[in-house]
Amino acid sequence: MWLVIIIVGIILLIAGYVVWFYNRVMQLKIGIENTHKQIEVAMKKRFDMIGQLIDVVKAHMKFEKGVMIKVTKLRAMPLKTMNDIDKADDLAKSLFAKIVATVENYPNLRSIEAVKDLTSSIRDIESEIARLRYLYNDQVQKLNTTLVIFPNNILARLLGLNREEFLRFKEEIEKAPRFR
Repeated sequence: MWLVIIIVGIILLIAGYVVWFYNRVMQLKIGIENTHKQIEVAMKKRFDMIGQLIDVVKAHMKFEKGVMIKVTKLRAMPLKTMNDIDKADDLAKSLFAKIVATVENYPNLRSIEAVKDLTSSIRDIESEIARLRYLYNDQVQKLNTTLVIFPNNILARLLGLNREEFLRFKEEIEKAPRFR
């Protein structure tokens, strides 16, 4: 009789641990997915602001056709995978750096209030994207750690749960654009 109670108790403990483990992993995965979506929103906002900045600059000077083509391409880029985000971020930063360089070469553009406001807003978005990247990678680290420690690694294999990839950016695009 006691043996049956002990066995049932052990089975309930194991089942409870499996349920807790699975729920924890799902919470972490949902957090990662949510942060990914927030990165998408912030990058779309940045793309829109870069477009607005170009519109202001265009209104005050003849602007390069190639920049407009890049803006159109940037707005149409998908942001579904980390590779998509990496490519879009690379293009946005190079494009924004080019716009800032143009504005710096035309002092009358620098004094326009809309240019100042948009440049400041884009700088704020850059900070938000950096914070979200950190949060994303922090959540991935927590998930991956949860999946690899013993005995979770055994459960993860049995349940078919996989590690997530960290969000990586090329070294040259990890630097925020310079502003004067």
